[in-house]
Amino acid sequence: MSKIAHQFLPLTYSTFYILISLLEPRHGYGIMQKVEELSKGETKLGAGTIYGALSKLEKQNLIKKEGKEDSERRKSYILTSLGKEVVMLEFARLEQLVRNGKEYIDELNQSR
Repeated sequence: MSKIAHQFLPLTYSTFYILISLLEPRHGYGIMQKVEELSKGETKLGAGTIYGALSKLEKQNLIKKEGKEDSERRKSYILTSLGKEVVMLEFARLEQLVRNGKEYIDELNQSR
C-alpha cells in the first residue's frame, strides 16, 4: 500500500460509506440511497453534504466522474485505484481496532 493512501486515514463514517458505495458507478442521489442502505439507516446524507463531499473526494483523486447519465447535471462517480486502496486500508484499520478491543469488551461484559 502506498504512503499516499495512508494520509487519508482515518475516514469519517460518511466518507467511508460514500467510498464503498462507489464500487460501481452512481450519481449523487444513488449514493445517498446506497449509504443509507449500507449503514442500515444510521447514516443519512443530505444533498449539500453529498455534493460537497463528492467535490472534495474528486479533488483528492479518490473518486472520478464516470461518463454522464441522462443530462449534463446528472454525473456518475466511481472509485479510483487510490480510492480503493484507501477503503482497504480503512477497513483493515477498523478491523484491527475491533480485534484489539475485543478481549477488553469481553471482560467488561463478564463484569456486569
